[in-house]
Amino acid sequence: MKNFVKTTFKFAFLTILFGGLFVFLSNYAIKKTTQNRLYSNANEIPAHKVGLILGTNKQLQSGRENLYFRFRMEAAEKLYKAGKVEYFIVSGDNRKKGYNEPEDMRDDLIRRGVPANKIYLDYAGFRTLDSVVRCKEIFGQEDIIIVSQQFHNERALFLAKAKGMDNVHAFNARDVSRQYGRSAIKVKIREVGAKTYAVLDLMLNTQPKYLGEKVIVGEDAIVRSQ
Repeated sequence: MKNFVKTTFKFAFLTILFGGLFVFLSNYAIKKTTQNRLYSNANEIPAHKVGLILGTNKQLQSGRENLYFRFRMEAAEKLYKAGKVEYFIVSGDNRKKGYNEPEDMRDDLIRRGVPANKIYLDYAGFRTLDSVVRCKEIFGQEDIIIVSQQFHNERALFLAKAKGMDNVHAFNARDVSRQYGRSAIKVKIREVGAKTYAVLDLMLNTQPKYLGEKVIVGEDAIVRSQ
């Protein structure tokens, strides 16, 4: 019995040790390999034909405005008005009735002066992996600017590079730490797990939930992916 307890303790200790090491190395690798592709100044980022905006809810559960959403839209507006992108793919979740991230993003971009015929909607961007892979496989775009907050951009850039998208950059939307305080800290703590999960997805060759028909970007029309 004593040997069994000792062996179990050793196994648990090694599991925690190697698990913690894997989490650390995953996060370190993602940050290290993406830092030279992140931009916060719209005038400095290389121009691309397409910007991929990663979705989030327009409103918080409390009903208040979601600043993650607003700041991503502001960032996209800056890119468009600086002439850094011509088209946008807005990729988000639309799995529930009455919840439509892509259409919310499209409507906000139009309000900010982006023509409707420059915006393509991806309704199956359920996860960051799905958004990135679908951008390449469905919309045929490999040279893009990803738009989100920096912590999210790091993960998206890492996934894009791993999927063979070599000429990808990211534009950082404003951080919300000052406005959200503890809530923003919780999001960044969860991001540690999300980055680890991203590495596991690559190791397991996880695929998007849906692919579908190809969409040609550049025909100046709103196209709904399947």
